[in-house]
Amino acid sequence: MSYLMRVELPDVPGSLGRVATAIGMSGGDIEAIEIVEKRPDGTALDDVLLEIPQGTMPDSIVSACSAVDAVKVLWISHYPSGGSLVLDLEAVEEITANAAHAFDKLVDLLPATFRVDWGMRVHRAKGVAYATSAAPDEFEFVEIEEPVRLEVDGDENTVYAAARLDGNDIIVIGRRGGPEYVDSELARLGHLSALALTIANA
Repeated sequence: MSYLMRVELPDVPGSLGRVATAIGMSGGDIEAIEIVEKRPDGTALDDVLLEIPQGTMPDSIVSACSAVDAVKVLWISHYPSGGSLVLDLEAVEEITANAAHAFDKLVDLLPATFRVDWGMRVHRAKGVAYATSAAPDEFEFVEIEEPVRLEVDGDENTVYAAARLDGNDIIVIGRRGGPEYVDSELARLGHLSALALTIANA
């Protein structure tokens, strides 16, 4: 089964290798690794896409990684079978190839690009104008100028983030159970939204 794990580790040579060794020794197989953020305090956040054989518990992978000096497992979750991490550049290429529907193509790409459960485009007057599966049927438009984390009353299980597309549309993403969006993810969301607007208006 596929799992996605976020780890905090020292941003020094050899740290990732020690984590990879711990994963391998506990029965996991690394499919892909993406650097989420490098921090000024000398640590980094990495997302690790794992294949864990039937019968192996994710907890054993977490325990093995946590035993590595200065490494913390922040989050692990089942990841859809056959899923792959989509780089921002690949997302831009797909949006460009579908320029006439740039906003909605961006929404389609959000779950894989940001490892979230769903994405949507919310219009100021119409509400949810386009969404991936599992997204809420209704969502209130929020007036924002830059990418932000959102708090939604009545939903403590999902973390939300949003970015402005134009004066009438925003992009919203939702991730059940965390982890919280880091600043670099918000910056990427804003950047991709701005690029989609540029491509749509080209």
